[in-house]
Amino acid sequence: MDDIDLADLDFWRKPLKERNEAFARLRQLELPVFFPEKKVPLLRSGKGFYALVRHADVVEASRNAKVFSSEPAVTNPEPPGWVKQVFGESMVNMDDPRHARLRRIVTRSFSPKMLAGLQSDIDAACARIVDDVIKDGPRDFVSQVAARLPIHVICDMLDIPQELRAKVHQHVDISTAYTGVRPSLARSVQMAGQNMLALLALQRMVIKLGHERVADPKGDLVSLLVNANPDGEKLTDKELGSFFALLLVAGNETARNTMAHGIKLLTDNPAQRELLVSDFDAHINGAIEEMVRYVSPIMQFRRTVTEDYTLRGLELKKGDKVVLFYGSANRDESVFSDPDTFDITRDAKPHVGFGGPGPHFCLGANLARQELRTMFRELLTRLPGIRSVGEPELLLSNFDNSVRSQAFTL
Repeated sequence: MDDIDLADLDFWRKPLKERNEAFARLRQLELPVFFPEKKVPLLRSGKGFYALVRHADVVEASRNAKVFSSEPAVTNPEPPGWVKQVFGESMVNMDDPRHARLRRIVTRSFSPKMLAGLQSDIDAACARIVDDVIKDGPRDFVSQVAARLPIHVICDMLDIPQELRAKVHQHVDISTAYTGVRPSLARSVQMAGQNMLALLALQRMVIKLGHERVADPKGDLVSLLVNANPDGEKLTDKELGSFFALLLVAGNETARNTMAHGIKLLTDNPAQRELLVSDFDAHINGAIEEMVRYVSPIMQFRRTVTEDYTLRGLELKKGDKVVLFYGSANRDESVFSDPDTFDITRDAKPHVGFGGPGPHFCLGANLARQELRTMFRELLTRLPGIRSVGEPELLLSNFDNSVRSQAFTL
């Protein structure tokens, strides 16, 4: 397997088909492969990681958070230690009991009652987005559709003032571009500076709102998080800032990436599109799960082994790093027959597109499903001729399967 290096930028430049073929070869090996890492500018200099590419291995590591720790960080490569000193720790980079405490507080934000209360706002946002597409004409599906809805919904949840929303969108785009691989020292330094300023601006914004809503609660998500729950728990300023950044980046990217890739999948698979349109209510839930499986919006997370452990015959030692490759697990032939075929009728629910089962399963999964269901209903009902045009421009990243732009037509 000398021709495959998951730690090298050149691998992530390859077309998706070639990368999928490489992962298929890795899945056939008896044991997970170790990939040494080169020093990456402005990031931790890691020794390397074992690549978990089979579905069963990803699920086992996800369920066993005691052994496969999210600390010090889940991104690959890991950020330097000073990042958490400046910005606070993100919930995704924590283990229990700290993770459990924060998740307990913020879970209220994604309860069925809260999500049901958002539906009318999501309906209105989708209608407004399609109105604008009709008025302005089709140019770029990402900027006109996919990027707008998730940010709009999150801003509504937190009751972000309208005059601040354009800045929120700008800061999120900068933060997303920094996540994953970077091409050079000069570019890394530039992107790190931009990312730091963007994250600080987001944190200052929400902390200021938090202070206002301690004194004057409004029934929004910020008010819910900064005022104590029945157990007397609430988020500190730094915790609120970190959660806001996580919500805007992670909560935005899953729905945005799936939507952008989804319009291309429906265009490239006209029979599947016609099946969906023929009975939208019967097929949309299966279509969403299959899109998430096929796309894998977040491609990987890193874990640190906390004690000696045997995984499928591999003797892992305390301190070893493993990387969970969700995109590979979602195309594991032992779980999904003909995995490279887009099929909205398959049982795609075992996918790990929202993360593997366990304490770190995506909190916003049901919100993302709600947004996707509503947006595709609006698009396919009001714009029955909508199609992608040409190939998408993808973000060069080993982490975020993001579409930077996608031409489309009506």
